[in-house]
This record gives sequence, structure tokens and C-alpha cells, in this order.
Amino acid sequence: MSLLSHLDLIRRIPIFSMLTEAEATLLSQRASKLRYKRGDHVLTQGDRSHALFILLTGKARVVVQDTRQREVILSDLKPGECVGEMSLIDNQPHSASVRADTVCDVLVLESPAFARCMAENSALAYGVMRGLVNRLRKADQKIQSLALSDVYGRVAAALMDMADTSPEGRLVIRERVSRQDLAKMIGASREMVSRVMKEFESIGFVEVDAQGRTWMRQERRPGTA
Repeated sequence: MSLLSHLDLIRRIPIFSMLTEAEATLLSQRASKLRYKRGDHVLTQGDRSHALFILLTGKARVVVQDTRQREVILSDLKPGECVGEMSLIDNQPHSASVRADTVCDVLVLESPAFARCMAENSALAYGVMRGLVNRLRKADQKIQSLALSDVYGRVAAALMDMADTSPEGRLVIRERVSRQDLAKMIGASREMVSRVMKEFESIGFVEVDAQGRTWMRQERRPGTA
């Protein structure tokens, strides 16, 4: 990663693939690369940063806290995803924090250069809008789940969202699932989530193997008709 120039890095990010050479060069000249340790805040809820942050390596987590420091996990970020664009557009403080879940390399683009490219390249502006719309749809789905589903349904939905499809066609979460993190994702207590997971295992909906991977049956979610 360290051998790549900022221009090379920008060219590898899908949202910037439609930029002209001049536009990509402009962004690269206004870019910097930062490394965050696990637990560091890339963005802090309520602060202003006036920059676009693109995750290059590692994983990060979008979280919100209330005045009593209770935390809800909104989503996980993967390499290539951007954060900070909402504040760039409306000039308001960040509505959530982004915290490094592993060591992360992040490309930081200054606001004036990014805004200029947005104004001059409609494809880039459209790409940013698609990203925001996708985030809004996920937020709507989360609100619907919290409002209309019981804890069993919310845990099942969260597990399905976290899963990938194995070569054999089965749903699997390859990393160990933290009960505490799962509780923060669905707005329930850790004790309740542990109870639900035990019931899911007892009926065969989930199976945790010796490597800590969680396998799921796809025929039907618990709690559905």
C-alpha cells in the first residue's frame, strides 16, 4: 500500500473511476493518507472535519451514542467505502462516529478539491448520491426492523445481513460474532441476545463451528410464518 501514489489509490476507488485525468490529479494533490489503530476515531459524532474519508484497508464501524453513552452500531465499513460526505454537503456536524475496528489506512480528501470535482463531473455527483441513497435505504430497513420485529426477528435479520455465501451455497459469517456487538446492532441487551442465539442453535437455525464461524439455514427465519 505504501508504494502506491495518492493518484494510484484514487484510481482504485470505484466512486472515482469516472474522473478525468485532470480531476483525479487534482484530488491526489489535495489528499493525505492516515493510519488509525484499532479503537481510534476516524470521525467523531458532533465534530466537523470538512473532508471526505475513504477506507483503503481494514474495517471500521459507524456508531452513535446518546447522552448516557449508550451505543448503537449502525453499520460496518469495508475498503472502498466513503464517509464524511453528508457533512461536506450540508456543512453540519457529523451525525455519527466512525471507529476503526482493525488497523485502518484512510485516504483523506480536502473539501474544496472534492467539491470542485463534484461540480464539474456529473458522474461523480451521481455516484455520491447513489451511495447516500443506499445508506438511507439501509437506515429505513433498520428502523422498520426495530419498530416492527421482535428480538428474534431482529437478531435473525442482523445475522443474515452479516453473512456471505460459501462456495457450497450456505450462508456463513466467517468471523466470530460478538454477542455485545450484536446487541448494539439491534437495540437489545447482551443477555437477551445470548438467550436468542442459544435458542437458534437448539432449533438448528445457526451452527457455530470450531473455528468460530456461524453457519445459517436459509429456508426460513425464526419468527416468520
